[in-house]
Amino acid sequence: MEEESLGFIKVSPSSHARLNTPALVQMAALAILLIRGLDLLLLFNTLGVRGTGEFIHRSVQTWSLTLVFLSSLALVFIEVWCAFSLLKGSRRARWVYLLTRIVATGYLWAASLGYGYPELFSIAGESPREILRTLVLQKLPDMLVLLLLFVPASSRRFFRLQ
Repeated sequence: MEEESLGFIKVSPSSHARLNTPALVQMAALAILLIRGLDLLLLFNTLGVRGTGEFIHRSVQTWSLTLVFLSSLALVFIEVWCAFSLLKGSRRARWVYLLTRIVATGYLWAASLGYGYPELFSIAGESPREILRTLVLQKLPDMLVLLLLFVPASSRRFFRLQ
């Protein structure tokens, strides 16, 4: 197990896979970071400084709202961790990201049908079918990221080798 030197980077057999991350996995990791960053930016733009403060204040009024608020923050941090871990070839990160998308989509669907709160985490619609259609359209970027991680042979092979 020899180490090679590429300038200031030391390459060992264990770090070699990190240098050969498939482009599709790199795109998926970057997409996760950009989607979450854009989500937060749009949320802050929609609420403004005062609205953000009011949202946080409202979110700590009851235990259940606090749990939803902290869980949503935890999901964002977990997804960011997944993005960086995917670049290192972590199989677990791929499955954890899938799980976060299932949990977030399931909660958004339930909240939109009236089984959860706050209203910020729901989709307005006349019928469950219309809400489902809007939800699927909102989740298309996440579905594309999941396809990039699970479908192409190069992605599957990359995570199998790690």
